Amino acid sequence: MQTVKLGKTGPAVSILGLGCMGMSPGTYGPSDEAESIATIQAALAAGINLIDTGDFYGMGHNEMLIRRALDGVPRDKVVISVKFGALRDPAGAFFGNDARPQAVKTFLAYTLRRLNTDHIDIYRPARLDPAVPIEDTIGAIADMIRAGYVCHIGLSEVGAETIRRAHAVHPIVDLQIEYSLMSRSIEAKILPTTRELGIGITAYGVLSRGLLSGRVPATTNKGDLRIVRMPRFQQGNIEKNLALVDALRRIGEEKGATPAQLAIAWVLSRGGDIVPVLGARRRAQLDETLGALDIKLSAADLARIEAAVAPNLTAGTRYDAPQMAHLDSEAHH
Repeated sequence: MQTVKLGKTGPAVSILGLGCMGMSPGTYGPSDEAESIATIQAALAAGINLIDTGDFYGMGHNEMLIRRALDGVPRDKVVISVKFGALRDPAGAFFGNDARPQAVKTFLAYTLRRLNTDHIDIYRPARLDPAVPIEDTIGAIADMIRAGYVCHIGLSEVGAETIRRAHAVHPIVDLQIEYSLMSRSIEAKILPTTRELGIGITAYGVLSRGLLSGRVPATTNKGDLRIVRMPRFQQGNIEKNLALVDALRRIGEEKGATPAQLAIAWVLSRGGDIVPVLGARRRAQLDETLGALDIKLSAADLARIEAAVAPNLTAGTRYDAPQMAHLDSEAHH
């Protein structure tokens, strides 16, 4: 698989990454550990080397799952990206973020143990901690780089001003942020900033959490975070959004592609500095994802796709109101 350099100072990564959040229970309903491990191994076999996780996915479960999947894989064959800082209680509820320097080093110590590795390739705060200057957080990760425990620093869901402040302390290799046909707010200020500074984008939510694939959970499935917390999946919105996906499906039928493949191919078309991170939980989903690499889209095709699924036609925000209010990436600065 083709690789790209992640930002000006980052590692070489595959043009698609694998996001593992959905492989742990408590996010999108039940998970199948054996299938998850097989999917990670199939991704590596297909040439995907960027594996993304968070220490709070399944309260450590996700990192331990990845450890099992990577058993016997040479460490230099995989780029492990880890988010930290999100706080959860024993019931799994989120209650804030901790990015204090001492917390950075503590979280990292546990992550290294769970993953059974001596270093993390890209380490990043999952969200901005409003109580801690970003300079302090980045400085603590830079200390861990000097100590040999971390190779590169990334950011997640922060705005243009925060990106500049962080990058002034230590080079940032990438910003992980939601970007899809349905979520394009980064194009106004954030993307121009990352491009100016030579920072890559690792794009999650490329399928708008499965919505753009047309395969969505039942609205009665209260074990699925999308049904509980995400407005685009609520009754009244989901019907309008699936109508957009139907329009995408009709374009795909002409191209021999699924709606999901068109959505991935569209993100890939947005620039070589943008690496989609796809949350395939099963090998069949992974195969569909990889098929997007074979799709050739003309300028006219891209225009039709953008018209079919435009953000102004999308019903509902990407997170609920309390989360949107606390996202630095959504702040207008």
